[in-house]
Parts: sequence; structure tokens; C-alpha cells
Amino acid sequence: MSILSSSLSRIKPSPTMATTQKASDLKESGKEIIALTVGEPDFDTPDNIKEAAIKAIKAGKTKYTTVDGTNELKKAIVMKFERENNLKFNIENISVGAGGKQVIYNCILATINPGDEVIIPSPYWVSYPDIVLLAGGTPIFVEGKEENNFKITADQLQQSITNKTKWFILNSPCNPTGMCYSRSELSALVTVLKNNKHVNILTDDIYEHIFYENPKGSNNSKFVNILEIEDSLRERTVIINGVSKSYAMTGWRIGYAAGPKEVIKGIQKIQSQSTTNPSSISQAAAVEALNGVQNFIKTRSLEFEKRRDFVVTGLNNIKGLSCLNPGGAFYVFPNCKKTMNKKTKYGKIIKDDTDFVNYLLEDTGVAVVQGSAFGAEGYFRVSYATSMELLEKALQKIKNFCETLN
Repeated sequence: MSILSSSLSRIKPSPTMATTQKASDLKESGKEIIALTVGEPDFDTPDNIKEAAIKAIKAGKTKYTTVDGTNELKKAIVMKFERENNLKFNIENISVGAGGKQVIYNCILATINPGDEVIIPSPYWVSYPDIVLLAGGTPIFVEGKEENNFKITADQLQQSITNKTKWFILNSPCNPTGMCYSRSELSALVTVLKNNKHVNILTDDIYEHIFYENPKGSNNSKFVNILEIEDSLRERTVIINGVSKSYAMTGWRIGYAAGPKEVIKGIQKIQSQSTTNPSSISQAAAVEALNGVQNFIKTRSLEFEKRRDFVVTGLNNIKGLSCLNPGGAFYVFPNCKKTMNKKTKYGKIIKDDTDFVNYLLEDTGVAVVQGSAFGAEGYFRVSYATSMELLEKALQKIKNFCETLN
């Protein structure tokens, strides 16, 4: 009999981490690798944020804090929501954890009972379904079709709701597609949610600041949270955000939630019996991130936009590939279905998107992630959160690989 819990059989290791590990192994063997797999800005954490952390260390702020964040950081988060989203919360509505992933995990674990259903639009971030499964819930996938820019419609949402539905997860801008829901699309979803009062909403806004003005097919000029459209959903909505992407602080591990007091207390309770508080030093840095100068965010977003334009144009000029133009985040999600059943120059047959990314990595050293990892067979995800020099090199290698297929 295995010592391991049976719950582990319900989940799989993160496919993005598996691909990154394979790329790392090849690199250690001497192969040149260009990794376009990880959702991590290549920019450094701004100096004022780093200095705030150093100051905190020198001031002796190296002890335990309250379980789910200092009042100073919670106040900064409250101010952020009011300043940027026109949403008012009290510090009792805020919980801070060791990254957005932990906060999502705590929220799902604190609210899911066996048999509860969670609606997850696909393509989806790889961890959503496995977190639901670990909590004993049932993921319900709703396909965002390519012809609808990988977004689901209000009709699809309505049809997926049952009396067992506990949560609807919304991620915009989206990982892995980079697509953003427009105000009108969110309004249509709101109409459905208002009529289904037993459904709670978890909105993952981690890419909020990596949003390109007036993305194609959208009437948005800026990011919109669902509560900005309909405040009556407040008592059943939890907003997830963090400092990782906007402030290039992935390794600092600070994420946060804003939501109803009952849910926040549940999140606190889970955290009190797992990690306890997030790093005291990281919290001090996050206070400076949220309260300090913000002008670099726009500058970096414009740089990401240039990279997006370059990558989308390049991919659409490669035989067998096609790529939509997303409105945010730092990912594109190209279609590689026309490469299926073709042979590489080494005679290997590409049967699915996993073969495509594996052979691409082995033959060229370019690492991307298969779309099936995100619930969408026949695609792959490219992270363009790296230099233009490396992106140019990677696109040429991808082009060479695809042109040798027959």
C-alpha cells in the first residue's frame, strides 16, 4: 500500500514547470536553450522597492507578522483598489498570502465541499482545475473558442450552471491566451450571474496592469473589474491580485484577495494552519510597490506591447502557424493544428501539440508550452516576457523548424 494520499492521483505536476525542467536539463547538457515558458517579467524589481526591503531588514522587521498580512500592507491594498478600480474595501476584506496561487488555493480549500462544481473557462491557467480537485470539487470546463478570441459567451456560462455550481473563475487578461473581456462582454456575464445567486465569482486580476489600450475587437481603453460594472455582486465575489507581474516581484511571493468577510476569515483560517504569514520583508517591499511611484508600469506595458506586435507578426508569417492578437498579459497562443501528422527532418511524426513542443525543443532549443496543458489541444503558449533579441532568435528557429516539416 502506498504511503501517498489518494488525492494526489487526482492531479498532475504543473506542465509549465515540467517543460521548464526539460529545457533546463537540455541546457545543462550543453544545448543552447531559449525558454519562452515561464510567466515572469524579465525586468528587475524597481530600486525603490528593493530599498524598502533593505530598510525593513535593517529596522529589524524580520519577525512574524499577523497571519494574513500587516495592517500597513492591507491599508495599501485598500488604497490601491480605491485609487485604481474605484472599489472601496475595509482591511477586514483583505487577505495577503505567499503569492496569488496560495491565495486562490486558500480560497478554494476554504469554500469547496465534495461535489461542488467550479466553472473554469478554457484555455485556463494550469493550476485552477488541480486546485479544485485537491479541494474535492469538480472542475466544469467551458470552451472559449478561437473564433470568439478564446472567450466564453453569456449563453455558454448559463448553460454550464447547475444547482451544484459554487464558483465561476474569471481570468482577464488571461493566461495563457492574453485575451481580455470587454466591458460589454463582462456586462453580459453579469446578467447571467445576477440571475444565479448561488454562484460565486473568483476574478483573477493578476495581469491587470499589462493591458494594451483598445485591444483589437474590444471597446476597452483600460482594465475593468467585474465589480466596477455591477457592485451588487460584491457579497459573492473574491478578487485575486498581487505584485508579481506588475512590479516584477515574482520571487517575493506576495498575492492578495479582497472579498466578503466570511470568505476572508476562511482564507485566514487555512493559512493559519499552513504557511502562517507571508515574508515580513516581502510585505514591506509590497507596501512600497503599491504606495510608491507607478509610472514605470505604463512604460513596461508599452515595451510588452511592442514585443507582442513583433511576435504575433512573426508567428503569422510561419508556415503552418496562425496567431491571434491578444489585448494583455505577456502571452500569445498560436494555432499549430496544420503541423499535425507531419514529419520532422528526423522522421518523427507530430501527432499532437505535445509532440510539437517536444520536437521543437529537441531540434531547435526553443521551449514553449503545449496548449493541451491549458485545456486546448492544437495550440502552444509563448511567453514574450524576454528580450527582443531572444524573441527574434526564437522566431527564426521556430520558422526553420516548421519549414522543414513534410
